[in-house]
Amino acid sequence: MTQTQTERTRTFSWTDPREHVNSLASRTGLEFLRAMASGDIPPPPIVQLIDGNELRVQEGSVTITMDPQEFHYNPIGTVHGGILSTLLDTAAACSVQSTLPAGVGYTSMDLNVKFLRPVTVASGRLTCTGTVLQRGRRTALAEARLTDGTNRLIAHATSTCLLFDLPTP
Repeated sequence: MTQTQTERTRTFSWTDPREHVNSLASRTGLEFLRAMASGDIPPPPIVQLIDGNELRVQEGSVTITMDPQEFHYNPIGTVHGGILSTLLDTAAACSVQSTLPAGVGYTSMDLNVKFLRPVTVASGRLTCTGTVLQRGRRTALAEARLTDGTNRLIAHATSTCLLFDLPTP
């Protein structure tokens, strides 16, 4: 493992996740995600936990980026597969969210991930793009692709999401 960080402590904070639910009731998924991408709505706690950064949104597709850090590492000195799966799940599910009307939510029903290469801090900025493949009335299918700083494919996934009406606040 290459030592790239001299101070090995980490502190982070997050906003009340209920703010997101209240905002979803009055905005389409695309409006909500664009507000998050512009900074008008704070990112959800999970994005702050993994130290995700840029979010790009268009209808049916969402891209999130993250710079690998040592605190993402597993015991063998590579980024933990759970972190990579989180990026894939986020991009795929948010791509579904970008197609939803106001008052409709989603949750991942499954996530099928294939890891192709290890990731370290030397991999450079990771870019994960999710795309909706099909959306019905109650379910949606999406895929996500994760690439490294040289645009090599690191992992890919498919996800099925369940769509449901959000409770009124």
